[in-house]
Amino acid sequence: MPAERAPMRKIREVLRLRHACGLSERRIALAVGLSRSTVKNYVERAAAAGIAWPVPADVDDAALERRLFPPVAVAPDAARPLPDWSEVQKELKRRGVTLQLLWEEYRAGRTDAYCYSHFCDLHRQWLKTVSPTMRQTHVAGEKLFVDWAGATVPVFDLVTGEERRAHIFVAVLGASNYTYAEGRWSEALPEWIGVHVNALAAIGGVPGAVVCDNLKAGVTAACRYEPASTAPTRRWRRTTARWCCPRGRGSRATRPRSRWAC
Repeated sequence: MPAERAPMRKIREVLRLRHACGLSERRIALAVGLSRSTVKNYVERAAAAGIAWPVPADVDDAALERRLFPPVAVAPDAARPLPDWSEVQKELKRRGVTLQLLWEEYRAGRTDAYCYSHFCDLHRQWLKTVSPTMRQTHVAGEKLFVDWAGATVPVFDLVTGEERRAHIFVAVLGASNYTYAEGRWSEALPEWIGVHVNALAAIGGVPGAVVCDNLKAGVTAACRYEPASTAPTRRWRRTTARWCCPRGRGSRATRPRSRWAC
């Protein structure tokens, strides 16, 4: 945040002490109660504007301020390059692509590119112009959303250096965004059941519903109304939580906005 500008009375005193008395910037700073860098800035601005001491009588405080601090010409946003936000949104759906990565590609070779924070603001503004999607209101403790993360992470043996790929399970409570994550060597059914047991233990309770995607370990047949789950999954849910699955994949073509069906 820029420092507050000193009043014109104090700036006039800086010019007087500099030109009439010949004091150094350090002594002027002590006399008027400003930092040395601020005094130097005011002296340089006065020299650039052709103002010394005494200040001409026809230059009042308002005119002096305009000459010392002229408005900075800001290029209009329309003149600055902007990415194709539809392409940016399409790239964000790819695995491993983040908004910061796309911003780094956007600013490469440009001197007038937006900073990252403003780039994100422009992206959010653009999102408001596209077709709206349904907002969901989550009740505390009602739903736990679970799934395997798309990308695996490498795990190296400290002795042999052998690399194995770990699959990351993620569980998120809808209302609080409280998140549990765990790594497993596979996405098989025993692992699927085990990570759910550990997730509920970490959360310290059982939600009203566990919402999953149509993954093969938990769902045998996708259906819009009654998806069929595996037998171990059915036995597990009878002892813990009511199970929820998304609408069948066949319905995505006609209802792309639908996400979860309880």
